[in-house]
Order: sequence, then C-alpha cells, then structure tokens
Amino acid sequence: MTPLFTPYTLNNGVVIQNRLVVAPMSHYSSNPDGTLSEQERRFIANRGQNMGLFITAATLVADGGKAGFGQPYAIDDSHLDSLKQTAQILQNQGTKAILQLHHGGMHAIAELNGKDKISASTDLATGTRSATVDEIHNLIHAFANATDLAIRAGFDGVEIHGANAFVIQQFFSREFNHRTDEWGGSLENRLRLPLAIVDAVAKVREQHGKPEFIIGYRFSPEEAGENGLTMADTFDLIDALVDKPLQYLHISLWDFYSKARRGADTNKTRIEQIHAHINGRLPLIGVGNLLAGKAIEQAFATGFCEFLALGKAVMLNPNIATLLQEQRYDEIESVFDPKKPDRYGYPDLLWQYNCAGVNWFPPVKS
Repeated sequence: MTPLFTPYTLNNGVVIQNRLVVAPMSHYSSNPDGTLSEQERRFIANRGQNMGLFITAATLVADGGKAGFGQPYAIDDSHLDSLKQTAQILQNQGTKAILQLHHGGMHAIAELNGKDKISASTDLATGTRSATVDEIHNLIHAFANATDLAIRAGFDGVEIHGANAFVIQQFFSREFNHRTDEWGGSLENRLRLPLAIVDAVAKVREQHGKPEFIIGYRFSPEEAGENGLTMADTFDLIDALVDKPLQYLHISLWDFYSKARRGADTNKTRIEQIHAHINGRLPLIGVGNLLAGKAIEQAFATGFCEFLALGKAVMLNPNIATLLQEQRYDEIESVFDPKKPDRYGYPDLLWQYNCAGVNWFPPVKS
C-alpha cells in the first residue's frame, strides 16, 4: 500500500479513505437547463472508484455567470433532483461527492446567459459592468443557496471556486478590482467578497446542523499583469481563510512544480511555499499535470500537499485510482488516442475538442 492510500481525518471528524481527488473537470455535457444529461451521467459514473474525493465540474450558482457550454447548475429547486442523482452516482462509487460552486463574472459567455455580465469593475473589452452593492449581496446569497441545494441533494460537501480568474478572484485581484467602495481598494476590502461567501456557505451548513458537511476553497496562487496576484497576496488570502471553518484548501496549478514568479522565493515551487505557509492549519490539495504513475507517486512524496488531485489522468484513465492502488503503472495511459472512444466515454463536445487537439478545458478551465 502506497502513502497515497492512507486515510485522512478532516478537522470536522470526517475520514477520507485516501489522498486521491478527482479534480473539477469541465465536461460540456449538462442539458441546456443545467440538469444531468445521459452523456454526463456516463462520464462521471466510472471515474470515482477508489478515489477519496470527487469534485464536480464547476457548477453555476446564478444566471449571468455561465462560462462554458454544458455547465451544470445549482440555482433553484428545479435542479434539486438532478443534483441528487449526481451525488448518488458519485457516492455509489465509494467516494465523497463535492459540488464545486462557480460564477464566471467577466469570463461568463454573454450568449449563454440571460443577464448582464457583472464583476468587481467595468471591463469594456469583455462587455462587463461593475456590480452594484445589491448585486454583490445577491451573488453571496447565490453561493449560499447553492450550498443549501447541495446539502438537500445529499452531497458530502462543496468547494468554493475562488480560482482561475473567475468572479471571486476578480474581486480579490487588483488587476480586475478597481472599486473605491468597501468592496475594493485595500486588502481588507478586496478580501470582503471571498470571506463573505465562505461565511454564508458555513452559515447554511450550521443552519442544517451538518458539521460533517465539507467546505473547501480553491485558489490560484498568481496572476499575470502588472497588478495581478502575487504569492504575497496569496499568503494574505491563506491567512484569512485558515481562520474560517473550512476543511481544506485546493491550489490550482497547471504544473505541480511551477516556481513562484513574484512575492516569494522564485527559486522554489509555488506549492512548497504555500504548503509551508499553511503550516498544517488546513490540508492542501495539490494538482498539476501529473500523468504517469511514478510521477503521481513522486509528487505526493514531496510532502507538499495532503491530497493530490488528478484531472487529465482521470480523463485518460477512468480507473486511475485502481491502477495506482495496485501499482499497475504500465497500464496507465498519458496520451489521448482518438481510436479508443469506448475507453474514455467522453460526451460528444468533449470528444470533439480532444480530437481537434483543443485545450483540455476550453473555453475556460476549472
């Protein structure tokens, strides 16, 4: 048994059977109304076996924030039955079902939404306007409402999507947030939306009397741009988050071994410095284009994370956790083969993207 398959007990007493996580992956296959489709059902039905956690594709919490075709919804009671089915499909595989909560903000796709695009500030290039204070409070409520739906649907937890330059990160980042009211400017004000959403989500859990319900938060450590987030900004975010009733943090990285660019030691990787800064206050989920079996094992052996999320490896190998558990490394595929459609079970649009050689997560990635 490798260290990847040792249990971990979260700070709310929930035991996760091992350290492997299915990363949130866009599948472009929910029905137009955000409910579970047959193709989506097929895609998620066989990828959770022997996984500790299964984090769903980014799930829309409010109209106006849809950032990809075939995105699932958790907006109102019309989505409850679909959410129940999704949770059950995942849990039937023996994994913990985590619903990722998402709003695209300025990166929403206008033609897919019935409302204006809103963000921290106006952005003419993307046709986005600055959210009013009432709209900000509505956004906070939307995340809370989606959490209520997740609990009622039987999910084991939710993950707040604060990464990849979507709306929560847009409010935290000086690159996007140019407000002069209480929702922008100082560090305290730029942290106001992320922390308000965490508080609102935690309050829903408390109202349901579900201390075992897991709440995680995903973040991106750095951004491009003159005023983009630096590692120092991310350390400030982490210090604020660890004081909240969260169960884990989840870093978003394309490369597990990418080095810091600004605001920290540029000779060291982002993940090792973030893990050191967290200093055991919460477990960290690491990720980063890990494909081969030995590479996955070696990344976890660095000690830079308590859990390891796999995305592309799960896309290519639905039974990746079983292969790792049984150390059948030679059976793990790391290259997409368009001649093996039955192996992957992809929804139609995802299959088209892959056969065309398009980025794994167009037009945005979770």
